[in-house]
Amino acid sequence: MEYLSFELPIKELMDQYQTCSLVGEESGVDVKLACSQIEDKIIDKKKEIYGNLTPWQRVQLSRHPDRPYTIDYINGMVDKGSFLELHGDRNFADDPAMIGGLATLDGQRVMIIGTQKGRTTKERQHRRFGMPNPEGYRKALRLMKLAEKFKIPVITLVDTPGAYPGLEAEERGQGEAIARNIFEMTMLKTPIFTYIIGEGASGGALGIGVGNKVYMLENTWYTVIAPESCSSILWRNWEHKEDAANALNLTPKDALREKFIDGIIEEPLGGAHYDPETTYLNLKASILQNIKAFSKFTGKELETQRQDKFIAMGQFKG
Repeated sequence: MEYLSFELPIKELMDQYQTCSLVGEESGVDVKLACSQIEDKIIDKKKEIYGNLTPWQRVQLSRHPDRPYTIDYINGMVDKGSFLELHGDRNFADDPAMIGGLATLDGQRVMIIGTQKGRTTKERQHRRFGMPNPEGYRKALRLMKLAEKFKIPVITLVDTPGAYPGLEAEERGQGEAIARNIFEMTMLKTPIFTYIIGEGASGGALGIGVGNKVYMLENTWYTVIAPESCSSILWRNWEHKEDAANALNLTPKDALREKFIDGIIEEPLGGAHYDPETTYLNLKASILQNIKAFSKFTGKELETQRQDKFIAMGQFKG
């Protein structure tokens, strides 16, 4: 387990607990009471730290290297062996930063699409740190259209610092690809449920984020720009990233208050990486609940509900 800077007090207690357990094993002395007391301190410290996270600390948690990624959620939620990954945009190439395919959840057919980061340095480079190219968004749209054809619900999992900003992406129409997805998703006649599972930055997130219902996991963020990028624009450096995070209203509670999302999915104490299995179950339960709730909607009703939801966002002054 890797620890972030604000988690170091927890690491110190964990080290004490491991030392206590090791002493007991090696000496044969009963240290259960001492270890139990340390365990209680660990729980209290976790509640203290994670119950008072700043927006910037929540951003850091969303990027934790041990946090589950899209493929982890897929493997943890779908029926065993049911996920069939589909590749390519039928135009240019397959984008490894955007994955998707057919699967079943407790027998319910779904189309799951999401941005995918990497664990190792080589995989991170291969997947461009979860930043899709235009062909990634076009692949996602192709799979959504396929789901619409067969009346299959679409589940999108968002975890991206933004769309890939490289020259080749711009040459192949990055802005157009994202705009096309937003346009087409507003009119898709099958239910779409979007979940922010990590980072949710800018159009890179919104390119697969137009859902009938949109949720955020507890330790995620969702806003128009990353705090570092905002700081570099306003202050010409990254030193004010914490100030930017505070100003952007990027936490799940902020988004729920402003009605950008429909709910917050609870994570285990400390974050999804402490207990991935419980997080998978929480997310799966929400998906199945939404599929059931929207199962009687007609295609036109789904389209209208989704459009009304996003049109209602924001305030306008004449």
